[in-house]
Amino acid sequence: MNAQVVLITGASSGIGQACARHLARQGYRVFGTSRRPEATAEFEMISMDVTDDESVRQGVEEVMRRAGRLDILVNNAGFGIAGAVEDTSPEEAIAQLETNFFGVLRLCRAVLPIMRAQGSGTIVNIGSLAGLIALPFQGLYSASKFALEGLSEALRMEVQPFGIRVVLIEPGDVRTNFTSRRRRTRASVGSPYAEKMERALAVAEYDEQHGVPPEAVARVLGRVLRLRHPRLRYRAGSLFQKFAASAKRFLPEMLFEWAVKKYYRIA
Repeated sequence: MNAQVVLITGASSGIGQACARHLARQGYRVFGTSRRPEATAEFEMISMDVTDDESVRQGVEEVMRRAGRLDILVNNAGFGIAGAVEDTSPEEAIAQLETNFFGVLRLCRAVLPIMRAQGSGTIVNIGSLAGLIALPFQGLYSASKFALEGLSEALRMEVQPFGIRVVLIEPGDVRTNFTSRRRRTRASVGSPYAEKMERALAVAEYDEQHGVPPEAVARVLGRVLRLRHPRLRYRAGSLFQKFAASAKRFLPEMLFEWAVKKYYRIA
């Protein structure tokens, strides 16, 4: 049998790169994307900007030209923005959603006609536990991941009759360069929220840099792709973070909110 063909966005570093390497070693034919791709011997890299319709179209066409099919899409590209909701301009909010949410929508729309014609396919969206628990002073990042939860739920029901599977992987804190690449809103400087924001971000950044390695997410992805009937959600991260996401379902809202504020030192 020919190797299954995988397209992974944001594969130049972090979770995307770890997933691409892991699947390539498992025998998949892997195409990774980056706006400025660099050659690697481990998998094939192509140029793609997930915020640009034409770039997405050309990237998917390039995969089809080289491989002739596309079996798996892993929507991983994304970044984080920090700042109070009040300190986030509409332009900054749009930039966050353009990559983290609309980028996923663009890729799904580009690959679904191919997968429907094949009668099979798998779409894996890399979400976040921040899409289940809103993070203070990362409200727009959480909003983008909450939106991805709803999109994935609906998409899964819509495409199942065509033999297409949709899965969400929800990592907790992962040790990558996501931390150093986080953007701060312009209005954060001198903001009335600045002191509490810095305390909350210090906790978040410590947790990220002491989180699980990106290979932990890659291993979850590998296991999911081997399943005939995967469920919608899979989590990757520390046991504490997985428990916290589950605890939200049964703890009183006020108690859970207090616990989150206490954890991020803003209570």
